[in-house]
Amino acid sequence: MLSHLFRSQARRSLITGACEYSTKAQKVFADSKSAEFVAGAASSANFPKFGHSLPEVIVAGRANVGKSSLFNAVLGRNSLLHTSKKAGHTRQLNFYRVGAEPGKLILVDAPGYGARGRPEWGDMFDNYLQTRQELRRVYILFNAKHGLNSYDKGMLEHLSNLMLTPRGTQPWTLQSVITKADTIPVDDISTAINKIRKEIFDVAPLCLRPIVTSTEMTPPFGIDQLRENIIDACGLNKTLLWYVIRKIYESYVLKPRQTLHTLTPSLFNLEATTIASHPGLVPF
Repeated sequence: MLSHLFRSQARRSLITGACEYSTKAQKVFADSKSAEFVAGAASSANFPKFGHSLPEVIVAGRANVGKSSLFNAVLGRNSLLHTSKKAGHTRQLNFYRVGAEPGKLILVDAPGYGARGRPEWGDMFDNYLQTRQELRRVYILFNAKHGLNSYDKGMLEHLSNLMLTPRGTQPWTLQSVITKADTIPVDDISTAINKIRKEIFDVAPLCLRPIVTSTEMTPPFGIDQLRENIIDACGLNKTLLWYVIRKIYESYVLKPRQTLHTLTPSLFNLEATTIASHPGLVPF
């Protein structure tokens, strides 16, 4: 028992950073009973319109990457997003409202891509990304144990092409998430995570630095960081730090990567470690 605990803590210390999470994120996700399924869309013609224009984030991943389990943990529910051992269970875009009526944001669960995906699901997904004005961020999930396969790399490249409009604007951002970190032996986890990070950056340089998660660790790992990241994406955490980091992102991410490395955080009266540890916003 003590050996298992020690190794769990060792794994946690290898993949965690010194981040503090806002009370705003805690408030948005505090009332788990208020999160609910509000609509499903099996085609582009059925995309819902809500009375209140809430910001939206969408979650994508290869079949059985742990998408439903992870976001049930984020929402504080055991079975709001249905989990299944059978690949391809989600066959439409499912919309979930987060926060008490009228809600704070909408989380959208997309069908899994890969060998068992269907072309019509891809067409619907693309249409959503290209036309949904409420969309703020796309989350793409990767299994820590399996890494990136050809489908993952193809999806990353595809999303990178979609995220910039012909006019050079970026209506939404792309955030990578590594799931099932508990499946990696503690001695191998740093190497495995760094390999995935490099593969992501090689394919999609504009993709934000991955958030590492596990729903099987006690307590679950990375959930608070992911919650914070979601409310940042939706503009619900507009502190001075958020504003400055957002401006840094807008000014420098679309330029060569070395610009970020030469940026002096002291110009903004911020510690470099503060910027580097802010969840998900510094993509290197």
